[in-house]
Amino acid sequence: MTDELLILGIETSCDETGVGIVRGHTLLADAVASSVEEHARFGGVVPEVASRAHLEAMVPTIERACETAGVHLYDVDAIAVTSGPGLAGALLVGVAAAKALAIGLGKPIYGVNHLAAHVAVDQLEHGPLPEPCLAMLVSGGHSSLLRVEDVTVGVEPMGATIDDAAGEAFDKVARLLGLPFPGGPHIDREARSGHVTIDFPRGLTSRRDLERHRFDFSFSGLKTAVARWVETQQRDGVTIDVADVAASFQEAVCDVLVRKALDAATDQGIEDLLIGGGVAANSRLRAMATERAAAKGIRVRVPRPGLCTDNGAMVAALGAELVARGRPASALDLPADSSQPITQVVA
Repeated sequence: MTDELLILGIETSCDETGVGIVRGHTLLADAVASSVEEHARFGGVVPEVASRAHLEAMVPTIERACETAGVHLYDVDAIAVTSGPGLAGALLVGVAAAKALAIGLGKPIYGVNHLAAHVAVDQLEHGPLPEPCLAMLVSGGHSSLLRVEDVTVGVEPMGATIDDAAGEAFDKVARLLGLPFPGGPHIDREARSGHVTIDFPRGLTSRRDLERHRFDFSFSGLKTAVARWVETQQRDGVTIDVADVAASFQEAVCDVLVRKALDAATDQGIEDLLIGGGVAANSRLRAMATERAAAKGIRVRVPRPGLCTDNGAMVAALGAELVARGRPASALDLPADSSQPITQVVA
């Protein structure tokens, strides 16, 4: 018998109700209920709709995770839950559910940071994290570069988006091109049959920008450039090649992300780059990062696509690491903090 504890993780920061169960670095269950179809007709996530969907999905998703893992709730040793950042109402549902379980089962609760969880989940696939490592987190709400000494305490922000995050830009450009929400997977799919024929701008990469924002990101200008290009073509009666636009836009995003991540890793003397978040599922980003990093002697770790998007497994993985390292649990009155900083791993 293993002496590693059984941890249940709950994720409700946006539109995915995720419940994961891990034992140490072994993933036993990763149950997800998505409300993305309910948001698709609005072209983006509606907070109130997301909150109600979490309420409806919570109990069935917990039951499905336990059934998949072959465990009972009373077998769980600790509860981990995303306490922030994220949508306030959505977070409240998850935190309230975790508190109820902690009280009912008499188990400790850990309110964890969503971004740190995206880092910790890689341990379920590739084992313990190198210390230090450089983590690049790219999603609908975040584009961040983090120096990670110890994912349970030492997460140092190096750079972040100053406007639109990468995933948000994917969604907005997809809408311009008439592609469904969420945009990331559809642009990735279209780009595979397209060619990079348009030289879209790379935000914050000029010499002047690098003096102030060397490791920061900006995708608002890129999104605007795509919109103006599309408008010009439509005005001139030119048929738009969606695949080529998708490939050109995607190339610009990935180029900036990889360029800045490798620059940060080199600057810090770090030889391991971890990529997480929903955009980490993008096939071009994975390929470009691996190719360019190899040329610099930097190793790249990216979880499989299912672990890149929001899920309960990542929360359970961070919870397991907190327990293993003897970090103190959260108080039962822990809040849901929509703006929880990355420097605060545990609420």
